[in-house]
Amino acid sequence: MNHIVIISVVVLGILGLVSAVILYFVASKFKVYEDPKIDEVEAALPSANCGGCGYPGCRAFAENATKSASKNHSLEGFFCPVGGNEVMQKVAGILGLEIEEKDPMIAVVRCNGSYAHSPGKVKFEGVTSCAFAHALYAGEGGCQYGCLGLGDCVAACEFDAIHMNPETGLPVVSDKCTACGACVIACPRDIIELRKKGPKDKRIFVSCVNKEKGAIAIKNCDVACIGCGKCEKVCEFDAITITSFLSYIDFDKCRLCRKCVEVCPTNSIWEVNFKPRKPKVIKEPEKKETAKKPEAAKKPVEKTSVAEKSVNTKKSEK
Repeated sequence: MNHIVIISVVVLGILGLVSAVILYFVASKFKVYEDPKIDEVEAALPSANCGGCGYPGCRAFAENATKSASKNHSLEGFFCPVGGNEVMQKVAGILGLEIEEKDPMIAVVRCNGSYAHSPGKVKFEGVTSCAFAHALYAGEGGCQYGCLGLGDCVAACEFDAIHMNPETGLPVVSDKCTACGACVIACPRDIIELRKKGPKDKRIFVSCVNKEKGAIAIKNCDVACIGCGKCEKVCEFDAITITSFLSYIDFDKCRLCRKCVEVCPTNSIWEVNFKPRKPKVIKEPEKKETAKKPEAAKKPVEKTSVAEKSVNTKKSEK
């Protein structure tokens, strides 16, 4: 009996030892080295996991950024929109690199087709989803490019930065926006765009994406861009282009002079966070003074005395 127990213990011991040796070699063979800086970079990120950086979460961003820094010695193409320049400076410091600051961005809604400007012609009753409604019809106002107002962008925002205005039926972006781009992806009509915030949050953009001809566009919305080209002509910085009857302002070239806003006949160009314009003073036309002819110099009148007159009359009588 004792022999059986001893043999069993020895056999099990040998099997355990052999298994341990095998596991050791397998673990050594398939060992994955992970740079400890990945954890440091991930800790520096805001843990929003919004995907605004283009990677599926902060961990993936940290892994790829660390890999790029190791291989390419560069962080080009990496930017955390939620953390902004401050967080990216920390990340660059961890990885021993330097990074240029980027201009802060914000989401803008390029549609002004409110209930007042684009009155409803039909009533939609169905699934309250922009993606669903976009596949069915043009919209209650009739503009096939306009905002459907069903709030897919609001549902996609994780930062409570966008909400629907019940008076206009359009989404409104607040200062909470981190430019993660989730609302841009959620909008089925590409109405929302990420643009530079601009100096002191001032920015100018065309609040319309309608590509129909002017007459058709203005029929459905009285503030639609009709592609007249007046803004393009007045721009001195080559910042405006007209494509498919639609004007677009390049925010890298725009100098915020606001001349395009003044000439837009449909008020489709928006200026944000500017001071109210001063009312124009209409100058009365100056009256032209008619050139007066110089008065002819009066000839001196020869005065004759009474005595002379009497002498003259007497001479004539004689």
